[in-house]
Amino acid sequence: MFFGASPYLFEKARALRRSETEAEYELWQKLRNRKLNGLKFRRQHPANQFVTDFYCHEIKLVVELDGSIHNDTTQQERDEGRTEMLHQHGVTVIRFSNEDVLYDLRKTLKKIKDVAQELNQQTNQEGK
Repeated sequence: MFFGASPYLFEKARALRRSETEAEYELWQKLRNRKLNGLKFRRQHPANQFVTDFYCHEIKLVVELDGSIHNDTTQQERDEGRTEMLHQHGVTVIRFSNEDVLYDLRKTLKKIKDVAQELNQQTNQEGK
C-alpha cells in the first residue's frame, strides 16, 4: 500500500495535510468518510518516493490535483514518471487541475465515479 515509502515521506505527507490547498479541501469534503460510492480514500498518502493527493487502496486509484506549477515542462515530465511508477504497481492515476475542482466539482466527481466504477468492476471480475 505504501510501496516502500520512507519515514521522511510520512512526515512530509503529514505536513501536506496541514497545509492543503483550497481545491484539495473542497475535493476532500466529497471523498472523505466513504462519501463517494462507499470507497475509502486517504489524503496525502505516501507511495514509494511520492506523496499522492488522494488514494483509494480498494481499487488502487490515485487522484492528483495539479496547480499552475504542473504547467511547467520539467514538472510535467516528473508527473509522467511518477504516473508510470504507480502504473508499475498496478495503480491507476487520474489528474485534475485545481480549476476543475473549484469551478466544476460536479464534473470532477462524475469522472472519479466513472473511473472508480470501472476499476471496481475489474477488481470484482479478477476476484472471481
